[in-house]
Amino acid sequence: MKTTTETTPCACSGGAERVAAGADAVLRQCGDLVNAVTDDAYRAESRVLAGGTIGKHLRHTLDHFAAALAARDGETIDYDHRERGVPVETDRAEAARVIDSLRASLAAMRNGSLDAPVRVRVMTDADGSEAELGSTRARELAFATHHAVHHQAMMKAIAAEFGAQASPEFGRAPSTLNHDRATR
Repeated sequence: MKTTTETTPCACSGGAERVAAGADAVLRQCGDLVNAVTDDAYRAESRVLAGGTIGKHLRHTLDHFAAALAARDGETIDYDHRERGVPVETDRAEAARVIDSLRASLAAMRNGSLDAPVRVRVMTDADGSEAELGSTRARELAFATHHAVHHQAMMKAIAAEFGAQASPEFGRAPSTLNHDRATR
């Protein structure tokens, strides 16, 4: 039996640009939620997700994008050593400013170093053990985007506790949305 290898166009060509577009979309969605909730809802502690607030989950999300975007080519990204208790957690205007700044940084980078090599330091255990790995900025933006979707789901749940609604797509993975559209 003869086997052949066919080459078909990949739906993922232009990968780094697609990753940047996805990251921008998630950041835009976060900005939309910030604008949709009240100050009280933004700061209120969830009864379901103990200790969680929209602001705290958003700060955590933005920290990951900021780390991926701030590292210079070849530098090490560290997601685990973050500042907590910063104004983004309680001030919607500050959150909106940071989102706008990250989107501007992302837009500026889209023409440059998305495929640049970076290093990533990750904490592997609660005792503080760490590992350092090689990666690219685009791969780390893909991670930050994927990670953000899970925190968006928590933000959406907290918003609903306080009477605010996020868009139906907010907090749902692209693969889930794609599956849902394909099976309708």
